[in-house]
Amino acid sequence: MQKLTSEKLPRPAGPYSHLAVVGGLVFTAGFGPQDPTTGAVPEGIEAQTEAVIRTIVLALEQVGCGLGDVVKVTAHLANLADFGAYNAVYERMFPAPYPVRTTVGSQLNDILVELDVVAALP
Repeated sequence: MQKLTSEKLPRPAGPYSHLAVVGGLVFTAGFGPQDPTTGAVPEGIEAQTEAVIRTIVLALEQVGCGLGDVVKVTAHLANLADFGAYNAVYERMFPAPYPVRTTVGSQLNDILVELDVVAALP
């Protein structure tokens, strides 16, 4: 098993790694919409969803993967009423065929969306 943290990604908010690689799979931590460099959070569900997915791309690149390698997504939305707008960005940014996905409503700390993924190493 390999556990990784990268300075290219937002600083962890606690004692955890950004990525874990085990058995040909890559597991990411949950990522919010914070800019990896400035920590700024964009406004609105669409911009936050784009920011989270861009961070996931950066995370997966650390181990030679991309969005096409993602097999499972877990999404947390602060407000399930935002599902339609979130889903439109998700559909545009993830390549088909889409990964399996679970989307739940969650209490999030001053953000609208958080995602974690499982990817298969190419």
